[in-house]
Amino acid sequence: MTADLALQLRGIHKAFGHFVALEHIDLEVRKGEFMCFLGPSGCGKTTLLRVIAGLEAQTRGEIRQDGRDISRLPPAERDYGIVFQSYALFPNLSVADNVAYGLVNRRVPRARIKERVSELVRLVGLPGSEAKYPAQLSGGQQQRIALARALATSPGLLLLDEPLSALDALERVRLRQEIRALQQKLGVTTIMVTHDQEEALSVADRIVVMNHGRIEQIGTPLEVYREPASPFVADFVGKVNVLPGRVRQGRLLVGTLNLSAGGTSGSAGNEGGDRDVRVYLRPEDVLARPIEGDDEHVFDGEIEKIEFLGSFCHVHVAASAFAPQRLVVYLSLNYLAERSLAVGSSLRLRLLQDRVRVF
Repeated sequence: MTADLALQLRGIHKAFGHFVALEHIDLEVRKGEFMCFLGPSGCGKTTLLRVIAGLEAQTRGEIRQDGRDISRLPPAERDYGIVFQSYALFPNLSVADNVAYGLVNRRVPRARIKERVSELVRLVGLPGSEAKYPAQLSGGQQQRIALARALATSPGLLLLDEPLSALDALERVRLRQEIRALQQKLGVTTIMVTHDQEEALSVADRIVVMNHGRIEQIGTPLEVYREPASPFVADFVGKVNVLPGRVRQGRLLVGTLNLSAGGTSGSAGNEGGDRDVRVYLRPEDVLARPIEGDDEHVFDGEIEKIEFLGSFCHVHVAASAFAPQRLVVYLSLNYLAERSLAVGSSLRLRLLQDRVRVF
């Protein structure tokens, strides 16, 4: 294990009877990294976090933390702090006693505990709340205290199990930004489980996309979004148009468009042969701009539906080039207003071929 790795998983397998929850998971987490496990419900991401924490025992495989084999150690002998979705604060203990819980168990001197509690409560933005009880705090405030408690013992690893899913939308955005800023300030290696792709894209250094107990892709948010390794990743992370296509003699046929297959990316984009493929195209990779002259990437469409989402809109377009398929493109509210575009309006669109993914 190299010195810059905080955690190393090799061949992790977990079965509950005949059900396989995790299958051959290999993963390395770097020191100081913020990693997100992302995937739909039931994909195995929480099970993997619990295996790392020792709350579930893997059926087979090895876990090393800072070079130490912790594969069979109980949770109390592993070096981590954990925050759960449900806050899991002790309702009968004050904020100060909740934060101090791990320190008391480690028999830290009382003066040092008081100093550490005050420091952490201030760090999570709730100074002066030490005497309050959990019931007197909002959901976001309770989660901040749960975070302070997890950090109290200065763990080498911070585990976050969907910590924001019980909060309202505004509080989720605010708290995820605070968690990321705090993680960067402290430099603590962090793993967060989430099913929210926007959450993962906004805070992670790297994302582990999971499906059916397997890792589909590991990469930076930009890599996972722009260069999905599989149809599942392309479809799960972000919005995407999926179109039928065909590769023939080095050309990609998508509807009536005839593109160079070499200008696309993906598992079928640059291979020879004649075969049917699926073409994945992000809404922002279809541009609505006036274009002079002919271009093999240009086609005409008609607006069928506009979904207002604030500063930009999902615009559903019917294009004869792809009939009967419909495309969704992103257009800014200003663009629509300046050109008086509405349902029934015609658009000339241009496809960015280098952004096309082919599988």
